[in-house]
Amino acid sequence: MDTLTTGDTDKLAGALHGDLITPADPGYDEARRVWNADIDRRPLLIARCADVTDVRAAVVFAAERGLPVAVRGGGHSVAGHGTCDGGLVVDLRGMRSVEIDIDRRLAHVQGGALWQDVDGAGQAHGLATTGGIVSETGVGGLALGGGIGHLMRRCGLTVDNLVEADVVTADGGLLRVDETTDPELLWGLRGGGGNFGVVVRFGFRLHEVGPTVLGGMIIHPLDVAPRFLTRYRDLIADAPDELGTILNLRLCPPVPAVPEHLHGSPVVALNVCWSGADPEEGERFLRPLRAFGSALLDSVAPMPYVDLQRTVDRTSPPGKEYYWRSVDFGTLDDQVIDTVVEHASRITSPLSAVPIYHLGGAIGRVPDDGTAFGPRHAGHNINMFGAWEPGRGDRDRHVGWVRDFSDAMAPHAVGQYVNFLNDEGSEGVRAAYGRRWRRLVDLKRRLDPQNLFRFNFNIDPGLPDEGDR
Repeated sequence: MDTLTTGDTDKLAGALHGDLITPADPGYDEARRVWNADIDRRPLLIARCADVTDVRAAVVFAAERGLPVAVRGGGHSVAGHGTCDGGLVVDLRGMRSVEIDIDRRLAHVQGGALWQDVDGAGQAHGLATTGGIVSETGVGGLALGGGIGHLMRRCGLTVDNLVEADVVTADGGLLRVDETTDPELLWGLRGGGGNFGVVVRFGFRLHEVGPTVLGGMIIHPLDVAPRFLTRYRDLIADAPDELGTILNLRLCPPVPAVPEHLHGSPVVALNVCWSGADPEEGERFLRPLRAFGSALLDSVAPMPYVDLQRTVDRTSPPGKEYYWRSVDFGTLDDQVIDTVVEHASRITSPLSAVPIYHLGGAIGRVPDDGTAFGPRHAGHNINMFGAWEPGRGDRDRHVGWVRDFSDAMAPHAVGQYVNFLNDEGSEGVRAAYGRRWRRLVDLKRRLDPQNLFRFNFNIDPGLPDEGDR
């Protein structure tokens, strides 16, 4: 549907407590803008929802008129899932409330909240759940696709801590979902993305974390990366679950934690989070790695967990252009290390990066079919993170670096993280889910047979069923 009458828009506007934005409104361009400036889409309508009633009204309106729906939380998706061309955007940014149930150790989080909202509310009580490593990331997108972060080896992925949800479905209904009321839908929400409705409230299990953790960065020049990665590989072979680490190969970013004279130099950095009760145990475990060579920077020290969660915010600011690929792989064997260092050395932009997430721990103790997220047996995820200044006409060069790197890592791949999918299309989504695909399609057919929620890593019920893959 390409056009709407004035009567149509007036009807929806009158039903909302929030605002309805159309292409004729002065604030339209700002309202449709998302984090990734490489995404430039023009929705027909943007419903800035103030409450659950608004969400239900917007979804019913879209369904009656055959308009596809995109759901915007933080708008931080590299693929632009929070917007669309020619559809209706359900904008949840006005719904950011977080309430902590201390007795149940549960966080009640509205669908438009950011991770900084959850971190701040939980840490007031010394509690947290696994969230993203950029505090401005939206809760909804990250949580529904898996959720990797500093606490994942100890506490599990974000989806592993999702115990209940309120969901507005394609018919405008409101479901309370938990293990008792609809365990199959809860299974699908734990990794199946926004394919089944609009989650207006999440219920996350909380863990004792902080308010102080052992965290910080260890930075070495890139030319020692092969030896540093080998030492790191040997150390983490027996790493306790309390240790979360993220490697990053890049040009050193201009962040406050790093001295100015290092900005722009090629480095290998290790971001550390020890969330155990005894920081001295973390110090002892990290000592062999910290003794390696002559670090350009070693800032590992006790610090507030909320500060750790904001450490890399400035490395992925809104308004830049982004293009990603990623693969899950097993171990940092010598061939993987050589491939990573070779391609990181060819990095095309000071904004680009190569984060490598250490998985395992609690993640691998969930059965492969326990949630829609998978696979569970990978040791690491690598994100080939391309980023550059917009409008310079060199997009192909940066995208080419990402794709070449991704092709080189393909022989080592054992899976793919759906939250890092970009332009792989439906076949890429199906491959990422593997044998879970058929079960997700059945769930999609039950809850959204007209494929209203298609601006996501799309579980399209119209695709042919080719069986388990």
